[in-house]
Amino acid sequence: MGLTLRLPASGSGLSGASAAGTGAPDAGNAAAGSVISWRDYAMHNFRRTALMLALLLAPAAGAAAQDSAALAPFITIGSSYRATPEQTYLKVGTVESRLDVYQNRAAGAPAPTLVWMHGGNWVGGTREAAMLTLLPFFRMGWNVVNVDYRLLQVAPAPAAAEDCRCALRWVVEHAKDYNIDPARIVVSGNSAGGQLSLLSAMGDAAAGLDARCPGPAVAVAAVLNWYGFPSLVDVLDGPHANQAVNNWVGQGADRLDLARRLSPASYVRAGGVPVLTIHGDADPTSAYQYAVAFHGALTKAGVVNELVTVPGGKHGGFTDAETTRIYAAIAAFLEKALARAR
Repeated sequence: MGLTLRLPASGSGLSGASAAGTGAPDAGNAAAGSVISWRDYAMHNFRRTALMLALLLAPAAGAAAQDSAALAPFITIGSSYRATPEQTYLKVGTVESRLDVYQNRAAGAPAPTLVWMHGGNWVGGTREAAMLTLLPFFRMGWNVVNVDYRLLQVAPAPAAAEDCRCALRWVVEHAKDYNIDPARIVVSGNSAGGQLSLLSAMGDAAAGLDARCPGPAVAVAAVLNWYGFPSLVDVLDGPHANQAVNNWVGQGADRLDLARRLSPASYVRAGGVPVLTIHGDADPTSAYQYAVAFHGALTKAGVVNELVTVPGGKHGGFTDAETTRIYAAIAAFLEKALARAR
């Protein structure tokens, strides 16, 4: 039930059964002592995604007619999608948690939908900065829901996790409003957003994260986890201790119990949601060995899952070639996952 895919080393061709791997850049990838602004983050996404789409969509020659043809997919996206921004899915006190919905108006039947949760160490990042990362899903004709959540400076853990669970429930409850197929909802995110997407899909009643948005369990078709943290317990202390995780979980007497509740690995069980994890094997922020362990635990439980390894990959910022190839793996994985969900 589990499959491990390993990208060829940078600069080499795709060989054998290997498939793609990439990741959107995250603040956690900054070198020690350096600062990555969210404007730089957005511009990096723009350059990377624009090149990726050019490789996917543009003709080889540069003649005017061919250039016009290359623009056609972008024109189609612009004319086919309706944006419904700034939708409040949760209000706590005076704080409103919001999301944006991008609906494919050209879809006849209810469409598959990606729900994205941005990264940023639970203290930074915005849904706007992550927007260009999601362009491939527009090209595939999916609806896209882009989610913000309460950051640490607004509310400590588990607020962000509660918000993301509420956002997912909001999407299901408003499926008819936006022509969303509730059987083909996929959640995804990078870094902290990867952890939140996993937890939103895998967490059960025991997690205690649904008090603000009670209701029946929400099922999704798959999770695309970009180098997220499967176990917060493993990175509270020890050689791979992560300061961002410690900041978010806090130093209360119940920190270990809270870390367990917020760890997707705590909810691995037979019949669980299919998971595709993308991870660099030289990630200095979210250690690769925990992605391997998570993959092993899912496989042992009989959960459909794949681990796409990026050789030498750090915490995001993968190359354009790797980013392009990863979508071949994503497309193949989702084709199977969505077929099971029907």
